[in-house]
Amino acid sequence: MKLKATLKSLLCSYAVTGLALLLLAFLLYQFDLGEKIVTAGIVIVYVLSSFTGGFVIGKSVQKQKFLWGLLLGLCYFLLLIGVSWLVEHRWDMGIRHAVTTLFLCIAGGTLGGMLS
Repeated sequence: MKLKATLKSLLCSYAVTGLALLLLAFLLYQFDLGEKIVTAGIVIVYVLSSFTGGFVIGKSVQKQKFLWGLLLGLCYFLLLIGVSWLVEHRWDMGIRHAVTTLFLCIAGGTLGGMLS
């Protein structure tokens, strides 16, 4: 049951990611946003997506919600890195960026789990 809840939560996270990135691309096209705004938007997408997944998994498991949210944030990050690796066939981010992204995903998932 927990595997099913985890997969459902990851699916919700990636649905939010897809919709948010489409919105960000539309805003970039319409308003010719600068690089700093786009970078901030991507960070917001990471946090919002992992928060959503943490919230969904927290509602599903009902016990140790923050821990399951943390796990979801970690899985979201690993899947994000895996998909990037499959698309690019190389490591495309610096270690500082990877660690920052990892902590953002974990924090978002944990917060979502705690608030569910």
